[in-house]
Amino acid sequence: MFARKRALERLAREKTLYPRGAGGSISVCVVYPNVYRLGMANLGFQAIFHIFDSNSAVTAERAFLPDADERATEGVQIVSLEHARPLSDFDIVAFSVAFETDYLNLVTILRCAGIPARRAERIGRNFPLIIAGGSAIFLNPEPIADFVDLFLIGEGEEMVPEFIARFEQTRSCLERLDQLAAIEGAYRPDYFHPVYDSTGRIATVKYSGPGKASVKRRLIRDLNRFTTSSLILTEESVFGDMFLVEASRGCQWGCRFCAAGFMYRPIRYRSPENIAAEARRGLTERSVIGLVGAEMASVPGVAEIAAGVADAGGRLSPSSLKADCISPQLAAALARGGNRSITIAPEAGSERMRKVINKNLSEAEILSAAEMMIGEGVENLKFYFMIGLPEERDEDVLAISELTAKVLAASRARRQHVGRVTVSLNPFVPKPWTPFQWDAMEAPKSIRRKITMLRAALGKLGAVELDAESPREAYFQTLVSRGDRRVSAILERLDLAGCSEPGPIWRELTNIRRQCATGDETSFPNPDFFVTRRYSAGELLPWDFIDHHIHKWFLLSERKKAHFEHQSPPCDVTRCDVCGAC
Repeated sequence: MFARKRALERLAREKTLYPRGAGGSISVCVVYPNVYRLGMANLGFQAIFHIFDSNSAVTAERAFLPDADERATEGVQIVSLEHARPLSDFDIVAFSVAFETDYLNLVTILRCAGIPARRAERIGRNFPLIIAGGSAIFLNPEPIADFVDLFLIGEGEEMVPEFIARFEQTRSCLERLDQLAAIEGAYRPDYFHPVYDSTGRIATVKYSGPGKASVKRRLIRDLNRFTTSSLILTEESVFGDMFLVEASRGCQWGCRFCAAGFMYRPIRYRSPENIAAEARRGLTERSVIGLVGAEMASVPGVAEIAAGVADAGGRLSPSSLKADCISPQLAAALARGGNRSITIAPEAGSERMRKVINKNLSEAEILSAAEMMIGEGVENLKFYFMIGLPEERDEDVLAISELTAKVLAASRARRQHVGRVTVSLNPFVPKPWTPFQWDAMEAPKSIRRKITMLRAALGKLGAVELDAESPREAYFQTLVSRGDRRVSAILERLDLAGCSEPGPIWRELTNIRRQCATGDETSFPNPDFFVTRRYSAGELLPWDFIDHHIHKWFLLSERKKAHFEHQSPPCDVTRCDVCGAC
């Protein structure tokens, strides 16, 4: 009763910015595998729900992971937000998965919905078709491959309408999955059968489906064909004060750790006119326009867009800015719009490490950007760094505090006021389809030592706050980022043990690691095998069957350049085809 009351209150507070259709014969529940306030802040989730909801053949509803207080209730059931309909009553349950760590929540949602998590237990029984897509799925769906009937690997603007059309055309359940799997970009996991050797590595993958044993990732070449911005507004969202507008997909800079810079290749921008028009529309609903994308300072026309928003009495809030791309015009427009806090991402403190990760960013450019923003009246600066990167040394970690000290000294020398400086620190997590996909995550104990060392150094500066992500959380993220199908057993164990927070997850993973290390009989793989082991260049990786149109030799050459501290130029999509994406 309490959960339904909360759902009705949420629906009453929402404002939908498009006309919802009467609905069709195909019932679809679009599920974000995390809580409501996070799901409604995710532009990808809103876009996919809109695509289903706007199709005349579909009746679409939403569902989310219950809030923590609801999950504490014994026997909690997950139902749709709109009409409290059980998920098992829908024809299709479609998961939109943006983050690998939500793989665990997917298992929890299926269990709480009364749907067997494992695909094998649903065969021949009257359960919905379970599908999944989203940015996490693009990279590596294998840890949840035993739970999902069909994955859609690629951008949904074209894939989802094609999926709905085929679903509607085929009424036989036996025939339907065959037809849906024939869609380009569809991945049917029961066609693929990994075989492991005595070391636990994948020896081969047996394929039992038609055609080739690979899946081509789908993408939209021209983003201007589609509008991607806020469609349902609610103040309960973590970005509740913003109207979100997508500016680009991908990134031209080629940072070697960044999944978005490789899985979305080639970089695609929306036109300045398109973004400006959506910003103007958004200002009728919210005073803050959130500009969404991997890196916003290099978006064509961004300074003029920011100025236009400021002239209209609003504020443009970019997701992140590359320091050397911040122009005086952009800095002035952001400050004039009322931005009092800006995030700059040097990623590494030392010049040497920025060459390793291919940041193409000098210390002088970072200092210049910080001075420019402060000079225009921005009071608070947030610097984003990573720790535990490949080739990293202790002096590289301490260089973070040295760079921060130089920012403070430069502002004082110019008699400019700095309000708060935050150093946001995240442990490096190796991601599939990046040059660092073969590298191990540094052991949590070693990362904790580095964080302690950096905290002491920053403490001497006085006016700096350190916000460090837990290495234990990064460990779990690496497990589900680089794991294969055997990780599904670990996810089931975590779910059944009621592990939904980082602390309990870490304790349960430690128990599994201890069992594996002592030789006790266990059906679980050792998590360290996927997290702290460096993969060899020649081994078959769990995600190799996905065709991202990127040559593996190109990723290996970028990894070699990192070792020798050599940088590569940014992508030039007009004349370069080296990586294979263009």
